[in-house]
Amino acid sequence: MVSSCGLNEELQCSICLDVFTDPVTTPCGHNFCRTCLDQYWTNTHTCCCPICKEKFSKQPDLKVNIALREVVEHLKQESRPAESEQAMEDRLKKIQEINHSEDPNKTPAVSRSLLLPFQTLHMSNWMLASLVVLLAVLLLFIMPAPHNIRLELVQKHAVDVTLDHDTANPFLILSDDGKQVSLGHIERNVPENPERFNYTVSVLGKQGFSSGKFYYEVQVKGKTDWTVGLARESINRKGQIRVNPENGFWTVWLRNGNQYEALDSPLVSLSLWTSPEKVGVFVDYEKGLVSFYNVNAKSHIYSFTAQTFTETLYTYFSPGLNDDGKNSKPLIITPVVITSAN
Repeated sequence: MVSSCGLNEELQCSICLDVFTDPVTTPCGHNFCRTCLDQYWTNTHTCCCPICKEKFSKQPDLKVNIALREVVEHLKQESRPAESEQAMEDRLKKIQEINHSEDPNKTPAVSRSLLLPFQTLHMSNWMLASLVVLLAVLLLFIMPAPHNIRLELVQKHAVDVTLDHDTANPFLILSDDGKQVSLGHIERNVPENPERFNYTVSVLGKQGFSSGKFYYEVQVKGKTDWTVGLARESINRKGQIRVNPENGFWTVWLRNGNQYEALDSPLVSLSLWTSPEKVGVFVDYEKGLVSFYNVNAKSHIYSFTAQTFTETLYTYFSPGLNDDGKNSKPLIITPVVITSAN
């Protein structure tokens, strides 16, 4: 897949953050990769635009935007370095060596079938069918799943995040390095201050962000309840809190072990292909974008789009209630290891 570096950001899908692949246009005029939009609508159970949130009474029958696709393909070709004459000669020579080295009385190798037109292969229908099956099996294992995204595009914006002890609910236990948080059984004797959550079992990150792009990852493996995301500096931290964008929160949570929801307005139920063991959160301050990813599956979970940020933002964490020990494992802020491109 060609990198989006150097290409106009207008030619990037706001879901996968990569250059469009088979771009489609929604009735409200926004463009997305066909696969990205299909997955988004499958996950949310709601047929709306991921950017402006306009709702559609039924899922539109979208056609590929041919003009936009041709522009993208043209720019991809321009960004791809031309093959030198020597490289072309070497490749042709290698093909000839493969062809001449094969015994014509034996079944052609997979490499030969990929280099020569099928009509030049002298084989029985059974042999041809076997070869097609073999190729299909190979492609099944080497090709990424349709919903996979290029996670490394956002991982390159990784920042170091630690938990702020001064904001932690008194029942929360934070590790000395500020990377882990879990719920304890005893209320700690800590100073009461305006920054501290006194009712919800929540804690903010120590680092604030007021511009640019940033990304962090948190391990949620083995937990049945958690909330992860982002909060603005001026949020209410006392008493019961309604966690939604209107109140300064952009989060995704898990409840009851299998109930994933984005705390948007209204709340959005999510259907995930696999349960995340590690969640990645990416923020583009200027674009008003907050995106969540299943790190291990390299898949997109949900995006808050077209938000307006005017103050400092902080990472937000809640390990949830212990649920008789079923949810006692901590949330862990983990180092970001950039995944290799597919």
